[in-house]
Amino acid sequence: MKTVAVLGGGITGLCTMHYLQRQVLEKGLDVKLVLIEQNTYLGGKLHSAYEQGFIMETGADSIVARHKGVMELVKELNFEDSLVYNETGTSYIYTNNELHAIPLDSTFGIPMSLASLEASTLVSAAGKQEALKDFTLPNVGFTKESSIGEFLTYYFGEELVQNQIAPVLAGVYSGDLHQLSIASTLPYLIDYKNDYGSIIKGFEMHREQFVKAANKKFISFKNGLSSLIDRLEEMLTEVEILKGVATTGVVKNDNNYAISLANGETIEVDHVVMAIPNEAVQRLLRDEPLNEYFNQFNTASAITIYLGFDVPDTVLPADGTGFIVSHNSDLQCNAATWTSRKWKHTSSESKLLVRLFYKSINPAYEQLRAMSEEELTAVALEDVRKSLGIENKPVVVNVAKWINEMPKYDLAHQEALKGLTAELEVRYPNLSLAGCSYFGVGIGACIQNGKKVGEMIAKKLV
Repeated sequence: MKTVAVLGGGITGLCTMHYLQRQVLEKGLDVKLVLIEQNTYLGGKLHSAYEQGFIMETGADSIVARHKGVMELVKELNFEDSLVYNETGTSYIYTNNELHAIPLDSTFGIPMSLASLEASTLVSAAGKQEALKDFTLPNVGFTKESSIGEFLTYYFGEELVQNQIAPVLAGVYSGDLHQLSIASTLPYLIDYKNDYGSIIKGFEMHREQFVKAANKKFISFKNGLSSLIDRLEEMLTEVEILKGVATTGVVKNDNNYAISLANGETIEVDHVVMAIPNEAVQRLLRDEPLNEYFNQFNTASAITIYLGFDVPDTVLPADGTGFIVSHNSDLQCNAATWTSRKWKHTSSESKLLVRLFYKSINPAYEQLRAMSEEELTAVALEDVRKSLGIENKPVVVNVAKWINEMPKYDLAHQEALKGLTAELEVRYPNLSLAGCSYFGVGIGACIQNGKKVGEMIAKKLV
């Protein structure tokens, strides 16, 4: 009998096991499956908290529905009846201490038409004129490995990028646009420029897919994202799941791997999947020559704060779902989601629930990181007062700190990944990396990565 162990019970590890178990059962393979998670619960960054009628997602708050594999997994789990979709509405940028609507017909703040560019209240007439360079300047050598910040600034100008695009993209990808590659963010932009001579024209030619995706494009579940994790766990009937057990080492023997656990046990396995953060992989392998690769994978941090109020969420702007903060602001936060408006299921009595984000790109981040939960709550309440005029005391507060736990795909990422995987194939056969540290941020990317790894291992077991 062969043994396969997956280290890490987040969404990638669970999906790896889900698809591997399916292959094992369909093909009648004689395989023992073991999932090891150091936390007492599964899900990793997908974890829902419940209090006084509010549902609060302490990590990721939703899933991009159109991502390949997402709806396929939901259907396989027979979980469609639990689906909920986001409410659509206007997103804002908070700049110069007031809210400005991000123009309709834009993606990540990038105008998809001339009408969208003209409608922006975030860019001056001169800035709009400069952005028309997109229609006349050819590609001067940018590739998908180029900086997306340099690319967008060259064709749209500094003002549009800084005032409208950067707040959105930096918020999504947790980094400086000049340190992020086009490949790791929006790779199709290069294709649009090359194929149509203009980014905006490229969007116009693909308008239908973006319009379709803009409506109800995010999903969650009636009882929060943790219910998806619970459903996956329930389906892993042929898997031994060890929760609350930390892994302390992974050692390659002649024909297998020895996995050491904090409880003193050692498990010998034929295949191991490390669906855990990069720094944990580095710590467990303890292989000095590989550190030149491990050390090139960078991370960002964030603090999120939920505030639940005993007031109706009709106090919010009628059409809004949240805002992103630009550099011209007196707020401390980087963004805010009006959660009870965007996700109706999160507030059973339609009371106001707001989530604020404080990211490591924030100039005040180090001060914020050192604060107690009480001090952070005071900062968040002041941001809510300034941005929304709400001075009520919250009935629920939830603070989550994700310190150095958010992968940041900078310009060195792909080369480091290529080098690391090549080394591992030679020196660590039957050991696979998985997860967002390496193969894509977002739950959809993790689901797809887990499926790919699970099915790849199953082929080796036949």
